[in-house]
Amino acid sequence: MSNWFWYAVVAAVLYGAHQIFTKLAADRISDGLGGFVVEGTAALTILIYLAWLKFGGQWNQTASAPGIYYSILTGICVGIGTIFFFLLFQKGGPLSAVPMILAGGAAMMAVAGIFFFKEAPSLPRILGIVFAITGLFLLRK
Repeated sequence: MSNWFWYAVVAAVLYGAHQIFTKLAADRISDGLGGFVVEGTAALTILIYLAWLKFGGQWNQTASAPGIYYSILTGICVGIGTIFFFLLFQKGGPLSAVPMILAGGAAMMAVAGIFFFKEAPSLPRILGIVFAITGLFLLRK
C-alpha cells in the first residue's frame, strides 16, 4: 500500500463531510457569507496546524514565488467553488449530485495529469475520465 493512501482516505472523508455540512448550511446562511465562514474557518484550522508545527519543533515549511502564486490560484478556485456549491444547494441541487460534480473535477485533474504532468495514461484512468464526464451529463436531467 502506498504511504500516501491513508492521507487520501482522510481527505476523502473530510471533503465528503465538507459537502454534507455545506448542504446543511445552505438554507441557513447566504452564499457569500457562508463561503466566507467556511474559508475563514479553514484558514484558522491551517493557522493552528502551523502553530503546532512551529511550537512543536517540527517546522519544515518553505515557499517560493511560484508556490505562493499557485497557492493563491488554488485559494481563488476553492473560494469561488465554495460559493457555487452554496448556490447549487440553495437552488435545490441534491447532495447526491456532488459526487458526479466532483468526478468532473477528477476528470479534469486526470487529463491535466496525463497532458501537463506527463503521468502515464492507462485504461482505468481513461475510463474514469469518460465515466466522470458522462456522470456530469446525466446530472442535467
